[in-house]
Parts: sequence; C-alpha cells; structure tokens
Amino acid sequence: MFTAVTMLPRYLLPLLLALALAGCGSNIGFPGVYRINIEQGNIITEDMVEQLKPGMTRRQVRFVMGTPLIEDTFQPDRWDYRHTIRNGIKTLSESRLSVFFEDDALVNVTGTIVPEWAQVEENSGEG
Repeated sequence: MFTAVTMLPRYLLPLLLALALAGCGSNIGFPGVYRINIEQGNIITEDMVEQLKPGMTRRQVRFVMGTPLIEDTFQPDRWDYRHTIRNGIKTLSESRLSVFFEDDALVNVTGTIVPEWAQVEENSGEG
C-alpha cells in the first residue's frame, strides 16, 4: 500500500494535464472529430436584396429582409444584417449588409451583396 501512494503523484500529473488539454479541444482540434457547420445571423440572398428599393419604409425593409441582427441605439438610421457559416473556428462563408435610412426612407445599401441601384451610386461617387 505504501508503494501505491508514492506512485499516485507520478500518474496524477499526466492525467490532469490531459484533462486540461481536452478542455482546449476547440483550439487544438483532435483528429477524426467531426465538427458541424454552425450558421449564425440573417440569411441574405440576392433575391431579397434586389427587392430593396430607394424610399422603402423601415417596415417594408423589415418585411423583405427580416429583423436586423444589429439595431444600434447610437445609429438609429442604420440596420446591419450578417450571416456567417463556421465549422469549428474556421469561417466557411460570411455575408454582411447595412441599410441606411433618412426620415424613415431607405436611402443606401452597402455590403457584400447590394442591389444594382446601390452599386451605381457607389461607383458614381468614387469618380
């Protein structure tokens, strides 16, 4: 029994180290472990974005795009829509869209997918 007590610390340290590393599994990545794709945010499609027209009310934009992911209290005239697909810590795809209002009317759209009228405004403003 005396030898078992003296052997315990020698086996306890590697065991505790293995448990501590297992808690960091999302950063290390164990081989053969399947990770599911995780979708977060609002789905943004080209069809939805093409339905946006200048002068639409907030209610109409919400009907087309859904509830915005970010409605900032400090920027009440801007809504942000984001959609991300991740597999573990790796980002597979990401899309973002910001809509801007003036006096409850849609005036501009920026992001990864924008309607044709917004692209024209952005390109003509750079000239």
